Amino acid sequence: MDETTYRTIRISEDAYQKLEDQRLDGESLSDTVERIVGDRSLLDLAGILSEAEAEELREAIHDRNERGI
Repeated sequence: MDETTYRTIRISEDAYQKLEDQRLDGESLSDTVERIVGDRSLLDLAGILSEAEAEELREAIHDRNERGI
């Protein structure tokens, strides 16, 4: 029998509200977190952009940071 272990975490009210906004009908908060996070890794994105696309994205991020957005 697989027994689930639970953890208590502290998150800000803002983070909690964002999580609640993502929750689907009948879904627990744990279910929501698992759905959002899944088994994805940033490494899954490796090679998805060409070098030109990656450079364009870097520039857009830099410009956005410069504007303080």
